[in-house]
Amino acid sequence: MTLIRIALALSAVLALSACSSKFKTYNGPEVTRVVVMKSDRKMYLLHHDKVLQSHEIDLGFAPAGHKQFEGDGRTPEGRYLIDRRNPDSSFHLSIGINYPNERDVEVARAAGQSPGGDIFIHGQPNKLKPGRPDWTAGCISVSNEEIEWVYAMVKDGTPVDIYP
Repeated sequence: MTLIRIALALSAVLALSACSSKFKTYNGPEVTRVVVMKSDRKMYLLHHDKVLQSHEIDLGFAPAGHKQFEGDGRTPEGRYLIDRRNPDSSFHLSIGINYPNERDVEVARAAGQSPGGDIFIHGQPNKLKPGRPDWTAGCISVSNEEIEWVYAMVKDGTPVDIYP
């Protein structure tokens, strides 16, 4: 009887620890595009024209306008691709956007500036919590629970359209 109780307790602990994993499994329709509407502070995961999920977002600390230079606090606008993922992010989980593209580099160089980089869709900071909206350095932020699903659903190579 004691052995059965121990086995049941161990099973319960293992089941609960699996639920707490930040790595989710998604088996639904493919996310074919991510759309970010900066002015509405919304991000949509789409399967063709069907919205699979929508999320409220925070942006760079200077959200108006297209990112042009490193440190300007803006979130890029235009078409980009998901090109990498970071399971050990300082922001819970993160997926990278291939900013800067060739045009972004040309514009920055013409002005004698660096275009910056490391633009991600990510969760909340692992250390200090942001005290205000639009707190990132140009990234797109969602809650930690939401980034777990975004991370599972959005594959590398997925287009990301970011609108003003």
